[in-house]
Amino acid sequence: MDFFAPPVEKLIEEFARLPGIGQKTAQRLAFHVLDLPKEDAERFADAIRDAKAKTFTCKRCQNLTDTETCPICADQARDQKTICVVTDPRDVIAFERTREYKGLYHVLHGTLSPMNHIGPDDIRIRELVQRVADEETEEVILATNPDTEGEATAMYISRLLQPFGIKITRLGYGMPVGGHLEMVDEVTLLRALEGRREL
Repeated sequence: MDFFAPPVEKLIEEFARLPGIGQKTAQRLAFHVLDLPKEDAERFADAIRDAKAKTFTCKRCQNLTDTETCPICADQARDQKTICVVTDPRDVIAFERTREYKGLYHVLHGTLSPMNHIGPDDIRIRELVQRVADEETEEVILATNPDTEGEATAMYISRLLQPFGIKITRLGYGMPVGGHLEMVDEVTLLRALEGRREL
């Protein structure tokens, strides 16, 4: 027996597909959207459409942007010889909140995960290697999450980059193992950045 009209059920289903959203939260979000004035609901829908249509990856670092080169890569005041490799765009935001890291980034958009059939060709490793080959990179900081997939990805990348003769470092472990960068507070993340080690 269906409790809601089909359009409401569909809306609940779509919210429930979002990461970290259970059935009850999906219902709350759906009913919140339905309670919005029509103009607010349309603005919300337009924001989703615009973000999807106008956002793509920076040709240099693979971070999300609405221009060919993201503002971080375009900022010549940043250290152009240091690249911090992160799993996804949320990790860039976490580092930027520290206000201490002044280098560039490279966003992988995932980690190696054989169990989920995610290999090197499924994430942006090739683009990173090409960057290191083309640019005057002196250090690559491997800042993937300290979990099994993040560690495997960091080790794989470090082996690929060793022939370039650059400094390859890993974040220090001021962060909880199994945690995710976007959940870590600024002080802990800063300590982890300061305590990074060479691989």
